[in-house]
Amino acid sequence: MTEQWHHRSGSERRDTAISPIIGVLTLLVLTVCLAAVVAVGVGAWSVASPGPTATFDLVADGSASTISIEHLAGDPIDVDELSVTIAVDGRELADQPPVPFVGASGFDGTPAGPFNAESDSEWTSGERAGLSLATTNRPALSSGDSVTVTLAVDGRQIATLETTAT
Repeated sequence: MTEQWHHRSGSERRDTAISPIIGVLTLLVLTVCLAAVVAVGVGAWSVASPGPTATFDLVADGSASTISIEHLAGDPIDVDELSVTIAVDGRELADQPPVPFVGASGFDGTPAGPFNAESDSEWTSGERAGLSLATTNRPALSSGDSVTVTLAVDGRQIATLETTAT
C-alpha cells in the first residue's frame, strides 16, 4: 500500500482560516445594522400626550348672529393654544375667529369670556365663550341654519359641536 501525503500550500491554509473570520464579520455587521434599525424605530416611536378632554354646549342665535359655547365639564382649555373653526350649513366662515381676540375681521365687537384677549387664557368648566358674526362674514347666519364648531388644541381636535340656529 502506498501512502500518499498531501502537502497543502500556504495559500490553501489561509483560505480556510479566512472563512470563519468572514462569517464573524458578517454576523457583526448584521447585528450592528439591526441595532441601528431598532434604535431609529424606537426613537421615532413616541407616546404623544393626549389632548385635554372636555364637554361643551353650543348655542347659535340666527337673529342676533351670535354663537355661544359653554365649557360644561372636563379639563381646562388653554385658549392661547385653541383654534376654533365655524361652519354654517356645511360651509366654513370666510373669517374664522382668531381666539383669543379683541376686534377681528368678520366679527362685531369683542368676544365674551375666554375668547376675549383681555380675559384669563384658561377656559374652565362653567365658563361661557361667545362671539358675534359681522354682516360681512360669509355665509351669513340665519335662524334654522345648521352650525358646526370644531375646537382643536395644538392641532388636535378636542370637540365637534353641532346645533341649529334659533
